[in-house]
Amino acid sequence: MENPPVTPRSSSMELTAPHRPSLHILLIILLSLIAYSNTFESSFHFDDEHYIVRNPAIKDLRNFVQPSSSRDFSVEFKHKTLKRRYIGYLTFALNYRLHGLNVAGYHLVNLFVHICASILLYFFIILTFKTPALRNSSIRGYERHIALFTALLFACHPLQTQAVTYIWQRVTSLCTMFYLLSLVAYIKWRLSYQLTVDSSQMTEKNREGGGRIFYVISIISAVLAMKTKEIAFMIPVMLLLYEFIFFGGKIKKRALYLIPFIITMLIIPLTLISIDKPIGDLIGDVDETVKGNTELSRGEYLFAEFRVLVTYIRLIFLPVHQNLDYDYSRYYSFYNIEVFSSFAFLALIFGLSIYILFRYRDSAPHTRLISFGIIWFFINLLLESSVIPLNNVIFEHRMYLPSAGVFLALSTAIFMAVDRWKAYARVITVMLAVIIIALTGATYARNSVWKDELTLWQDVVNKSPNKARGYNNLGFAYKSLNLIDRAIEHYLIALKIDPNMHKAHYNLGYAYKLQGFIDKAIKHYQIAIKLNPDIPEFHNNLGNAFKSKGLIDKAIDQYQIAIKLNPDYPAPHVNLGNIYMSKGLTEEAIDQYRTAIRLDPAFLEAYHNLGIAYQSLGSE
Repeated sequence: MENPPVTPRSSSMELTAPHRPSLHILLIILLSLIAYSNTFESSFHFDDEHYIVRNPAIKDLRNFVQPSSSRDFSVEFKHKTLKRRYIGYLTFALNYRLHGLNVAGYHLVNLFVHICASILLYFFIILTFKTPALRNSSIRGYERHIALFTALLFACHPLQTQAVTYIWQRVTSLCTMFYLLSLVAYIKWRLSYQLTVDSSQMTEKNREGGGRIFYVISIISAVLAMKTKEIAFMIPVMLLLYEFIFFGGKIKKRALYLIPFIITMLIIPLTLISIDKPIGDLIGDVDETVKGNTELSRGEYLFAEFRVLVTYIRLIFLPVHQNLDYDYSRYYSFYNIEVFSSFAFLALIFGLSIYILFRYRDSAPHTRLISFGIIWFFINLLLESSVIPLNNVIFEHRMYLPSAGVFLALSTAIFMAVDRWKAYARVITVMLAVIIIALTGATYARNSVWKDELTLWQDVVNKSPNKARGYNNLGFAYKSLNLIDRAIEHYLIALKIDPNMHKAHYNLGYAYKLQGFIDKAIKHYQIAIKLNPDIPEFHNNLGNAFKSKGLIDKAIDQYQIAIKLNPDYPAPHVNLGNIYMSKGLTEEAIDQYRTAIRLDPAFLEAYHNLGIAYQSLGSE
């Protein structure tokens, strides 16, 4: 049934905010810059060290244009993570090419991506009000206010800091940007080739214009998103939902539009598995990927996620006690009172969104935005907060994309209230402005915690005092400042909490070696290797400790094990070269130094030692 024409109400009498999109965009940019103005010198953190700082793959752009043509490229590039997040890694490689490891450039790109995502969200809402479902909505006069405040909540909320200030999580914000671009371009195309509400005819507008280009852009953006992070898998699902809620037309006709997008869903599973393996191994790959890398079963992970989603919702409305590393309990039963009550709360919210969608879709079509926003929240958390166990049950950056739906639902509900109680329009608008300013300040304050490793992990141990990882990483921060005694103190606390934490044993061994306690260092290196024998750094450093004790043969054995575990790890090659030099095996030493330089062209020690080796040959 077609909605009767309604003249959109002008909000100019009630609200004084400017209507020009250019001013709205300027405001989004300005507040984003203020909120993140103290991040440009924030150090690398956590996974940044592995994926950026010590990742040889991003240090040579040739890896991204001919990844399989040479054995010289890093094993990290051959790893599934790099393959499936190719676009994200490429942006880090471009950053490295331009300015090395200067953090300011990385933060500048992260903030640019965040601003673009916020602006795309703004236009997503503007375009949605032009769809058949909402073009005659009684609150269409507030469309730009809804778009503005949704985008500002998204841009300025402190919950987004982990996806923006944490450099590696660019993969999340960049994927979200492409995700929103895909949706915006698709809607733009659909509005150019509009279906009538009664579905009987297709009236094509601007056929001679550039309408089709938006469809192409939408598909390309979907592909780019899927090659950035796996959460993009839900793009076709959201497009299908959007078609159902905001457009009309024959189902078969509309389904044809979505076929290319559905095909793009194959990108992620085909990247996750090795298609050149036998069928039995393929099944193993899929199971390994879906299982994730955690000791939690799928059921236990799901039970925890019911609690986590409630925490995410709480953080939207009350963004306090934010934490990089939450300490979450393990739940073994669905009937645990905390688990069941969380499930009931979430089911109530989801059920309410479905009820609103079908109950008011004709009488108050703008309520579709509320339903769509709530469903957006749940659908975009499915991959990371359901039955696929990930390493950590909760991370704030996982809310970056889903939060857009919550902010849309909130803004719509607020301006529905403004439309109903016009006498309070100015008061409500001022309150919204105050909230935006307060959130901007909260984001600025939260970003101060990300200043360096010391401030970040001190914040973590204050909020998660019973979790070992925070103490281990705080110890590493002290070690980086050459405060070895403080580092050892925190490693020991970590091991008191979790005696089987192999990284803490390894770090403690390294700290003892720095203090000259070689026997203690060897002890903890060996414990770390016993707990996890597959980490090449453990063997390399144990080799260094053996070398310090004069146990050269044992040292060589450990270096060779490290190389076997990771043939593209340059450090043991240099260490082997040093031993060969001490034995007078100059040619063998040169081969090792050359290998290290080939694996990491920025390895200065390898160049220095290679020069000494060549001088030695010359003197001979």
